[in-house]
Amino acid sequence: MADPEITVQWKKEPDEHDYPAAADYLEMLAEPDVIEQVLRALRAAPVTHKKAKDLLRASQLEILPSYNPYVRRDLAKITSGKALSPILVVRGDFRKGVPMQIVDGYHRVCAIYYADENIAIPVKIASLP
Repeated sequence: MADPEITVQWKKEPDEHDYPAAADYLEMLAEPDVIEQVLRALRAAPVTHKKAKDLLRASQLEILPSYNPYVRRDLAKITSGKALSPILVVRGDFRKGVPMQIVDGYHRVCAIYYADENIAIPVKIASLP
């Protein structure tokens, strides 16, 4: 689907419901006090921009298939010009072989990859305490 004419619309900040979704994912990886610290750091983090291909590489995640219903939904939003929410990530540590974690927005990253892997995605990045 890569099309140089594609323009993706982005919200300035993540949706409020993205933070509880991130916490729900993080509950499988960390204790509640760590999750609270990470969420505070994510809320305070500035929005930066990263390419879809780099987010997938740093997270060591495989791209979801384009027929995944949530990827399809986000591709439809891109096509219709609906604004997407920025991605929330927790920084990894390459020295220890720890990948970055996409704690909210994996489907959006995959949809953007299908649209154009070089599109700059707004991202909030937190480090583990």
